[in-house]
Amino acid sequence: MAITRRFWLGAALAALLPLGSTAASAQAAAVGVGAAPVVFAAASLKNAMDDAAGLWASYSYAAPKLSFAASNALEQQIAAGAPADLFFSADTDWMDAAQKAGLIKDGTRVDLLGNEIVLVAPKDSTVKVDIRQGFDLAGALKGGRLAMGNVDAVPAGKYGKAALQKLGAWDGVRDHIAQAESVRAALAFVARGEAPLGVVYATDAAAEPKVRIVGTFPADSHPPIVYPVALTKDSQSPQASQFLLFLRGEKAAGIFKAQGFTTLQKPVPQQW
Repeated sequence: MAITRRFWLGAALAALLPLGSTAASAQAAAVGVGAAPVVFAAASLKNAMDDAAGLWASYSYAAPKLSFAASNALEQQIAAGAPADLFFSADTDWMDAAQKAGLIKDGTRVDLLGNEIVLVAPKDSTVKVDIRQGFDLAGALKGGRLAMGNVDAVPAGKYGKAALQKLGAWDGVRDHIAQAESVRAALAFVARGEAPLGVVYATDAAAEPKVRIVGTFPADSHPPIVYPVALTKDSQSPQASQFLLFLRGEKAAGIFKAQGFTTLQKPVPQQW
C-alpha cells in the first residue's frame, strides 16, 4: 500500500510540472522530493562535489547534504553510526575497511576517479625542486616543515610517504613533517605561508590560487590513487541510488575532469 501511495504521489507531482520540464525533473518528483542524500566525501573532492550537487539540484532533486573530511575520519564516523547514504573515499584502504565492517551496500561500490600527488609551495615562493630518485627535499625546506596529511591515516599523506620512501627522500624529512587532519588542511598550511612546501593532490593545488605546483611525483613512486564510491548499508534516502548513478554519468564526469580528476570508468548512459 505504501509503495502504491508513493507511486501515485510521484505521478501527481510529475503531472504538475510545467510544460517542457525534463524527464529528470519528472523522475525527481517520482523518487521523492525532500529526501536529500547525505554524502560523506573525501576533503579533496569538495570543489567537484559542490559543483556536482548544484547540477543535481538543478534537475529538481533535493540538494545532497555534503560532509567533507579525511577518508579515515569519515569511515570512522560511519562505523560509529553517522547517518550517511554515500561514502566517497580518496583511497581503497578506507573503503575496504568500511566494506569489511559491513557498512557498504553490496554491489554498489565503484572505483570512480584517479588523481596525482604534487609538491606545492606558496605562490610567491622561488623554490625549485626536481622530484627524482635521491632528490634533496630536506634542503629545499631550508629548516621549515613539509605539510602533509597524517602519513598513517589520511590517504594523501599515505601516498606522499610512500612516494618519498620510494624516492629516498623520506629519512631526510621524517622529523620535519607538519601533519594535518586532512589534505585540505595541509594545503592551507602552505597557502598561508606556514609551511614552505606541502604534498597534496593535483586537484587541491588547482583549487587554491595561493599555491603553485613545484613538481609532480612519478605515478610509479606510490600506489595507484583511486577514489571508490558506494552506498552505505543503512542508506535511508530514496534518492541516494539515483545520485550515485548521476555521479557515474557523463555530466558528472565532465565536472570531475574540469577539476583535474581522471575518470576510471566509462560514464554510464543516463538521461541527465
